Amino acid sequence: MFSSLSPSTSVVWGGFVLAFVFGFVANKTNFCTMGAISDVVNMEHWGRVRMWLLAIAVAMLGANALDYHGLIDLPKSIYLRPRLSWLSLLLGGSLFGVGMTLAGGCSNKNLVRLGGGSLRSLVVLVFMGISAYMTLKGLFGQWRANYLDPVAFDLGALGLSTQGLHSILARVAGLPQKTAQLVSVGAASLALLMFVFKDKRFRANTSQVLGSFVLGLLVAAAWYLTGHIGFGEDPQTLETVYFATASHTLESLSFVAPTAYSLELLMLWTDQSLHPSFGVASVLGVVLGSYTYAISTGQFRWEGFASLEDLRTQLLGAILMGFGGVTALGCTIGQGLSGVSTLALGSFIALAGILAGAVVTMKWQQR
Repeated sequence: MFSSLSPSTSVVWGGFVLAFVFGFVANKTNFCTMGAISDVVNMEHWGRVRMWLLAIAVAMLGANALDYHGLIDLPKSIYLRPRLSWLSLLLGGSLFGVGMTLAGGCSNKNLVRLGGGSLRSLVVLVFMGISAYMTLKGLFGQWRANYLDPVAFDLGALGLSTQGLHSILARVAGLPQKTAQLVSVGAASLALLMFVFKDKRFRANTSQVLGSFVLGLLVAAAWYLTGHIGFGEDPQTLETVYFATASHTLESLSFVAPTAYSLELLMLWTDQSLHPSFGVASVLGVVLGSYTYAISTGQFRWEGFASLEDLRTQLLGAILMGFGGVTALGCTIGQGLSGVSTLALGSFIALAGILAGAVVTMKWQQR
């Protein structure tokens, strides 16, 4: 499909297509991590949590199958680096969890809602993007770099090449790396699948089951796109590089930092050093995919803020999501699907923070 295009163009357009499908399916199936947590906290209903966990299992199997067969090099991703900045991951994840609860949805959900006509989500995304950019390159970034990121464990000093659970297992049990990867992925995915499919009602919900498979496969496909199709020799420098990714390495779907880079591109459009990236294309793709579903089903509705108090609460949530998402290296999709699919220890720490922040905030809102 992309053989006649340059690697950069292939990655950008491929990212758009994958995200378009992601937005379409997420809108159709009402896929929402915050909503899934809320269902459990408020109604003790686990349907959407099972959907999320199934997507994680599929993404995990797909990403590690690609890595195992040498089609991508997952250890080069930002998630598996041996330096474990545990404080940034835990605090950033917790603040993101608080923020997404106050804002009524995570970054992905707000992109989906924007496609469905929510001007409220547009405002939330703009403020989240500004906060994220400040955390990447501005005032918040200085605080992050000075006080949070230095608090870390150097797992490389312990003889670990990555922070992946399989690397830890290989070190502790004395197993070959590939064997440890098979054992880790097999055990984790089997546990998830057993929990997911033990519920008869979920098994009978074809839409949620198929939707989860598709979303998980899209995460794995994004790894392949940026890590294989987008990996090659730069004709100008003759160096082997990853094309069209902001991190200059392979990436999968994530939406906080890419929202910030989307705003940067819009504001500095004439800056010749800036170009559309995989992340920017994925942000646009989710919105247009969701819009296509909403229009085709007659569900598109303009939506605004309910009150001034609603506006204040959601703007605070947006700012916390921007700071937390960048500090934790990802959101409920960036860490909760893409990061966890690599079996990175830091991704599980960030995800635990997101869950804890969301649950505590929901309990506080109830009172």
